[in-house]
Amino acid sequence: MKVRALAVEDYLPIVNQVNDWWGGRQVSQLLPRLFFEHFSNTSFVLESESGQAIAFLVAFVSQTEPDLAYVHFGGVDPRERGQGFGRKLYMALFDKLRTLGCRRVRAITSPVNHGSVSFHRKLGFHILPGDDVINGYPVQNDLAGPGQPRICFEILLNTAHEAISKREDVEIGN
Repeated sequence: MKVRALAVEDYLPIVNQVNDWWGGRQVSQLLPRLFFEHFSNTSFVLESESGQAIAFLVAFVSQTEPDLAYVHFGGVDPRERGQGFGRKLYMALFDKLRTLGCRRVRAITSPVNHGSVSFHRKLGFHILPGDDVINGYPVQNDLAGPGQPRICFEILLNTAHEAISKREDVEIGN
């Protein structure tokens, strides 16, 4: 298995299978080609020995707050889950972000995506306060658009490596 920077050539192979990875949920529209073109410096893919993408992570550094990075989307092929691939991608991201001067990383997820909540908490992310509570989680209403509340996470990079390296059971939950 090899972790490398995400490339524009990864766009179609990933976007054509990501809905299947999410159990048929229509999520491919969340991955426009521009992420593959313009954020390869902070986005990664894990490929199999045969060169097939089996996990990916799309992230970028905030233009407004240069010490903050945002994880936009990540996923692991369901047949490959439970092997630490999500954790491996986040470790690669955190290492890269440190070199860019970032101190914090944020991510969001839907309040129905319990796997993602569990994954981020195991990595050491904490849930930020919200303006409502759904499924027992604080959420920010309308964060992903009208009627689309999201749970907001944050981790400080100076504590991230320690939290992740202690965990063997961390995998991106979809």
